[in-house]
Amino acid sequence: MTVHPSLQTYADAWTHSIESISELVTPLAEGEWNRRTPCPAWSVRDVVSHIIGMECEQLGDPRPIHTLPRDLYHVRNDFDRYMEMQVDVRRHHTAPEMTAELEYTIIRRSRQLRNETRDPETMVRAPLGAEQTLELALRMRAFDVWVHEQDLRTTLGKPGNLDSPGATVTRDILLAGLPKVVAKDAGAPANSAVVLDVHGPLEFLRTVRVDADGRGSVDGSPSLGPLVTLAMDWETYFRLACGRVRPGAVADLIKTEGDEDLAEAILQNFAVTP
Repeated sequence: MTVHPSLQTYADAWTHSIESISELVTPLAEGEWNRRTPCPAWSVRDVVSHIIGMECEQLGDPRPIHTLPRDLYHVRNDFDRYMEMQVDVRRHHTAPEMTAELEYTIIRRSRQLRNETRDPETMVRAPLGAEQTLELALRMRAFDVWVHEQDLRTTLGKPGNLDSPGATVTRDILLAGLPKVVAKDAGAPANSAVVLDVHGPLEFLRTVRVDADGRGSVDGSPSLGPLVTLAMDWETYFRLACGRVRPGAVADLIKTEGDEDLAEAILQNFAVTP
């Protein structure tokens, strides 16, 4: 157990999700590692490779020396290239090699987290040579592994853990991006409100309020006269917000009330992950 309660919350969520991933992929046959996931352009092997690579970076391991192929159409910018490196270097690894490296990485990372004594504000490694606080790094790892756990569950037809600790971390991170979606990207007018009503394994109601200066904020208080109300289940919400599905593909799962143009603009800009 870490010495800081704020870190322990994320460590517990990370542990739950990454151990679930290990349980999902350990029994897979060689061919199943090539199955396409909802994560754009990535297979089961690619998703697990990404997770291994990101955890190794948090452990301080050097990044692989590797040249990406030129025909990876989904790699469009420096961030994509950074993330793809850990993936492409493992693309020819066998199923036993993948599961062995995943298991070893989990053991090493779990030991690191158990012995963690650094302050949550300590600056640590982040993608593209940047830095972030230790607390933010662990929060983002808990978020990332839960979302990828759901990618794998969708691909393998094994739903579950929609209300796990990682789901709660993911909800809070996705909601933090909602004011920008509504106020800036969708262009909701000043002094307006948009209500999001989510049901299912993780239920919540949030209101995004746009102030007189056009700045958005989110809270848990209901609004008496929202311009738009969006209602959907939790799985649809996070799949939209994580860019796993387009609004048109799940239109029958979303109920909208109020300004139709604004509702459409919000849904078209709903994805908040890179």
